[in-house]
Amino acid sequence: MNAAAALHTTAEMPQDIRWMNAATVALVAIAIGLVVASVLTLLARQPVFAIRQMTLEGDLQRNNLATVRANVLPRVAGSYFQVDLRQARDVFESVPWVRHALVQRVWPNQLHVTLEEHRPAAYWRHAERDDQLVNVQGEVFDANVGDVEDQPLPVLHAPSNATADQARQMLDMLGRLKPVLAPLDAEILTLRLSDHGSWSVALDTDATIELGRGEVDEVLERTQRFVRTLPQLQRQYGQPLAYADLRYPKGYAVKLRGLTTFQDVSGMPAAGKPRQ
Repeated sequence: MNAAAALHTTAEMPQDIRWMNAATVALVAIAIGLVVASVLTLLARQPVFAIRQMTLEGDLQRNNLATVRANVLPRVAGSYFQVDLRQARDVFESVPWVRHALVQRVWPNQLHVTLEEHRPAAYWRHAERDDQLVNVQGEVFDANVGDVEDQPLPVLHAPSNATADQARQMLDMLGRLKPVLAPLDAEILTLRLSDHGSWSVALDTDATIELGRGEVDEVLERTQRFVRTLPQLQRQYGQPLAYADLRYPKGYAVKLRGLTTFQDVSGMPAAGKPRQ
């Protein structure tokens, strides 16, 4: 029994030796890691891995692929291993009209970039700065508005201190108002949202309609009622619309060319007089 105990005591390694062996293993692992990192860094700096080519794709209408490549490639630093894809994406997205860029590495020294451009839906106008544009996603972006002067884009006239959410809200309202106003045979030139939350539109027939405040469905219902009953007035007086105010609780005021009248929604015109 004493011999077994002595054998056990001899076989058990002192704790300080175990710590020393663990430290040795860790140092060897660190040294190997440093060597591997040094080799990889040296390889990464070899000219063969320097970014030399860039392939671009995307349905581009505002940018030329060759021009984008020439302007961006010098600003994308690093090799295949070192290039910062997020920074490269930001560089591409700084190009006018580029909404989104997807940047991918291609072995051994290329980048493949897929670009998405902004598709303008309306002008964005407010008092604090020059006109901007709103894309079809309802995002406000900066671009040369002269690039779209040949497109009949409507104007979203924003309230003071407008937010990005209001741009999307106004674009949605524009889309919902178009079919409602379609029976008037007029296009919306300007949709305005006042600081107090009141909506109004200016039409290409030189008519202005004050739509008033309220929830979107409430404003649309009020507008539908107006469009549905307006032909009664026009048949009676034979004049085109100049102005309408729908902010009355039970009717609306209308100014036809040369005539002002109030229409009760439950009946025919309640009053009419020549415009002063």
